[in-house]
Amino acid sequence: MGAREGQRSSIGATVSFMLSAWSNPDARMFNTDMVLVLAAAALPWSTSIFTILMALWFVSLLFNIEPRSLAALMRRPACWLPVALFGLAVLGMLWSAAPWSERIHAAGAVGKLLLLPLLLYHFQRSQRATWVMLSFLISCLLLMAMSVVVLYQPGLTLKEDVFTGLAYEPARGIFVKNYIDQSQEFALCVVALVHPVFHLFREGKVRQALMLCAIALALLASMLFVTVSRTAIVTIPIMLAALAILHFRWRTSFLILSGLILLALLAWTASPSLRASTERFSIDYEEYQQTGRPTSIGLRIEYWTKSLRFIADAPLFGHGTGSTRVLFERAKSGPEELVHAKVVSNPHNQTLAFAIQWGALGVIILYAMWIAHLTLFRGEGLMAWIGLLVVVQNMLTSLFNSHLVDFVPGWIYVLGVGIAGGTVLRAGIGHADAVSAASQPASENTSRPAT
Repeated sequence: MGAREGQRSSIGATVSFMLSAWSNPDARMFNTDMVLVLAAAALPWSTSIFTILMALWFVSLLFNIEPRSLAALMRRPACWLPVALFGLAVLGMLWSAAPWSERIHAAGAVGKLLLLPLLLYHFQRSQRATWVMLSFLISCLLLMAMSVVVLYQPGLTLKEDVFTGLAYEPARGIFVKNYIDQSQEFALCVVALVHPVFHLFREGKVRQALMLCAIALALLASMLFVTVSRTAIVTIPIMLAALAILHFRWRTSFLILSGLILLALLAWTASPSLRASTERFSIDYEEYQQTGRPTSIGLRIEYWTKSLRFIADAPLFGHGTGSTRVLFERAKSGPEELVHAKVVSNPHNQTLAFAIQWGALGVIILYAMWIAHLTLFRGEGLMAWIGLLVVVQNMLTSLFNSHLVDFVPGWIYVLGVGIAGGTVLRAGIGHADAVSAASQPASENTSRPAT
């Protein structure tokens, strides 16, 4: 009875604290953080619920903003470059030949970057970044469990049936969204867990380290045996190698790279799906060359070749926001079933997508933003690891997709950089204050006696 009463009292106290937000700044901060925790949990599952929660978070943040602090933060390139990119997208609507609906849609896809400075600002003050990251990890684990269920019971999927070449059948291993988004989320969690695993082993906390290892391996197994994403499989080793070299000693980096090679060999031996997906590269390319049919490799070659021609026609400022589909419509040729007749609004490469619409200016701002965000995470610690991982992952996967403007990968970037970056900035400011205080004369550091 005592334990139940204590639990009820604790819940009641928490609810009372949350309801005091109108007059209590700490309660407002707590409520704002809780909305973001729920949003991170919703991202792998539902775009509509996530969008509603992010709108609520923005409104709640308005009651916590100190304009001077935000204005000072906006002087950093990591904050104003995302805003500049959105501003360019808005201006690009003026010289685009696309219908206004497509112009607005293309600009809106970049609009999520406006929240990145606000997240950096908020997590300079909030200490609940770990709560948000943990919420996302737990949500991905639940999605992984559902993907295994749907693998054996495909009728339970919430996705529409997919055409397999013979008939429409339920999607296996995908409960919601698509395999690209799912693999992007799982890959992020797998690589992010490497940092705490190694530090737990160093501290002698073997049980906790093994538990996180089991979680990472389960997510990796889902990517290898349930749904295989070639982009994720290619980028995970590169991300791990880059982050290990930057964050770990050479011996630890060697262990990680050796483990990667061993895991790759085991995965290749044990996963027929991985072997089949890898072998499809050459098969798809040959089919594209011989028949002109739209295969995965053939489509990308076609999109990239045409994109380079579009860029050459307007190299400095591009063709305007949302112009990609119009250009592909004009360039199509041949029967509808062949690759040369395919019309898209996304060339499946972020650099090409920006260059088509906003030319060299758009590409310069894009890469300047990526570099500015990379420099945020030069230090040590879990948040620096996660932030660097998010930026590196987005840059790598954007070679094969437009992942900065796509919904799930784009929001992963905004949330990851904003939350981890704000935490790193707070730690850096705290360190700078401590150094400044220590360097002051003793007479200035000594507190005055009470009078």
